[in-house]
Amino acid sequence: MRDLMAIVRTSKVGQTKNALAAAGFAGFTCAPCLGRGKKLIDPGVLKLIIDSGELPLTAVGESMTEASRLIPKRLFHIIVEDDRVQDAIDVLVAVNSTGHPGDGKIFVLPISAAFSVRLGQECGVS
Repeated sequence: MRDLMAIVRTSKVGQTKNALAAAGFAGFTCAPCLGRGKKLIDPGVLKLIIDSGELPLTAVGESMTEASRLIPKRLFHIIVEDDRVQDAIDVLVAVNSTGHPGDGKIFVLPISAAFSVRLGQECGVS
């Protein structure tokens, strides 16, 4: 099994949830996070982010308008069988790709063990 860690735009959460469920990946975790890529943010791109509603029009949002500030994102963890990894990646890319910087990243991590909290025992991991 693998853990797909996908960092996506906040505006794409609903579409991502629906697409994952439709493709048979109904179980996942999604959490808010802050981040940025390697490049400084272009002021034009920053304006697009602000205009899209990804940054709140508050003092907090205004404090994020410097080129090196962190941008709100969402972090999905999707646990998938080894033979379905590419299917899940394809869904994530199809939904989240806009062709612009900031579309996100997907990391694939191995899972060595999993435990049930309720039962207190190891559950099946391939």
